[in-house]
Amino acid sequence: MEPWLGQEERKAVNEYLKTKGWLTEFKKTKEFEKLIGDYVGRKYVSVVTNGTVALAVSLMARGIGRGDEVIVPDYTMIASVNAVVLAGATPVFADISSKNLCLDLRLTKRAIHKKIKAIILVTINGRYPEIEKFVVLAKKHKLFLLEDATQSLGSCYKGKHLGTFGNAGVFSFSAPKIITTGQGGAIVTNDKKLYENILKIKDFGRRKSGVDRHETIGYNFKFTDLQAVVGIEQMKKLSWRVERKKKIYALYHSLLGEIPDIEFIETNLRNTTPWFIDILVDGGRRDSLILFLKEHGIGSRSFYPAIHTQPPYRRVKGSFKNSEDISRRGLWLPSSSFLKDTQIKFIAKTIKQFFTTHEKI
Repeated sequence: MEPWLGQEERKAVNEYLKTKGWLTEFKKTKEFEKLIGDYVGRKYVSVVTNGTVALAVSLMARGIGRGDEVIVPDYTMIASVNAVVLAGATPVFADISSKNLCLDLRLTKRAIHKKIKAIILVTINGRYPEIEKFVVLAKKHKLFLLEDATQSLGSCYKGKHLGTFGNAGVFSFSAPKIITTGQGGAIVTNDKKLYENILKIKDFGRRKSGVDRHETIGYNFKFTDLQAVVGIEQMKKLSWRVERKKKIYALYHSLLGEIPDIEFIETNLRNTTPWFIDILVDGGRRDSLILFLKEHGIGSRSFYPAIHTQPPYRRVKGSFKNSEDISRRGLWLPSSSFLKDTQIKFIAKTIKQFFTTHEKI
């Protein structure tokens, strides 16, 4: 993955700098927020420093913190879990479904007890679990449903954008995402009170920016207009990138789908915009394939480790067989929007060559 910035972004930044703007969060940030809200279908949007902070601030704005617990998937980018700790709460892990790599509904139900105050539902790589059932589950137990849609901009379910099913949703604009502002995260919601709390927390606890009366503990998690200028231009290119990502995934699938030791995760391209092209490699050969591809000038990357295997969380007890299996077999292939079809065909040809010359372990 790589950021895609062009002449439009350079020109927009130049024009903004000529206005002698203060760079910090102001009118351009509001314009960027409106574009996001209009695209995903949410009334209130607040952009902050990054996706991790967006998750943490969302929890804080709901009053979730010390003494509270939050259910998170054991397979995810570690930021989803660290955000819970940043908010002062305790993460409780649940295993994922091997079908979609998202939280397993049955195991999530089992994890609910009186200290649980929220569920972070990670729609990994734009895929969704039984999302309507998660909404019902959260309402039944009066839990805050926070969608970590940081990998899901451009992905929908039944015509509704991911990140808009729960009480709040979060998107990320870090460098590898489908659009980028370098760093950055957006919180979207239809809950006005939650939104007002978010605004205070991200701005030192102030009710009004620039007025030093602080109603609560807050922090400096604000965005910048300079980033927003880039983000506005990136949003103009989003529709094309969504379609290109789907075509890239479809081409990989057509070229590699018949290889016995490669498994594609079920992906409905009508709804899902894959951020990364992800496959599962059987036969204990994933790491050998990574090295083989590297020798041929092709970059790839193994999936995230299961969270409970990471040093900060090794004390966690439980069974997470699917997370462990997916982490052991998962591989991300080159996924840049820059990729040409000829390059994808070369990658596929190289992968086929590997499987004809390397035996199972």
